[in-house]
Amino acid sequence: MKKPHIPHPAESLILSKTPDSVKERAGMIDLVIFDVDGVLTDGGLYYTANGEAQKRFHALDGHGLKMLKQSGIEVALMTGRQSEITTRRTAELGINHLLQNVRNKAEALIELTKALNIDLKRVAFVGDDVIDIPAMRKVGLALSVPNAPIYVQQAADWVSQLAGGHGAAREHCDMILASQGLLGPLLTHENPIIGEVIQ
Repeated sequence: MKKPHIPHPAESLILSKTPDSVKERAGMIDLVIFDVDGVLTDGGLYYTANGEAQKRFHALDGHGLKMLKQSGIEVALMTGRQSEITTRRTAELGINHLLQNVRNKAEALIELTKALNIDLKRVAFVGDDVIDIPAMRKVGLALSVPNAPIYVQQAADWVSQLAGGHGAAREHCDMILASQGLLGPLLTHENPIIGEVIQ
């Protein structure tokens, strides 16, 4: 007889603040797709005197994406922009699926899920702007951030407390992992992902 899952204290804390309907959907997720600007970054575009664009990523978010991957959940980044900085960050995190310069995110989402053979009900999409809404409406779990326009937040099943580029993606990762009982095992000292340098 299989023993019932006893949530780790961290899982219990996260799940106590998560609606049951969201926990149920998050418990089915096999793929999480993140927008970049405004979700993994603060949405600001910083330009040097030479006109080179710079972006600010958060280390906590990077570690969250790596925890999803280690737990067997696929991760993809999808952005309407083209950026070498995003390419570099994706490579640092070991993410295999990066879609840049995407104008129709719903269409790109469907193509990716077909390639990975993952049902749309088992996909979460984290977006923050108008271009993300069609994709958010296609998936099993639509997520957003508090710095998104209110009408984008209203299209989401759940909105993080932390803003994009300030730990929002980590909050989404932790919630999904906790809903699947996968966060607790990642928090042990024996886990090799603890203490990795690149986040």
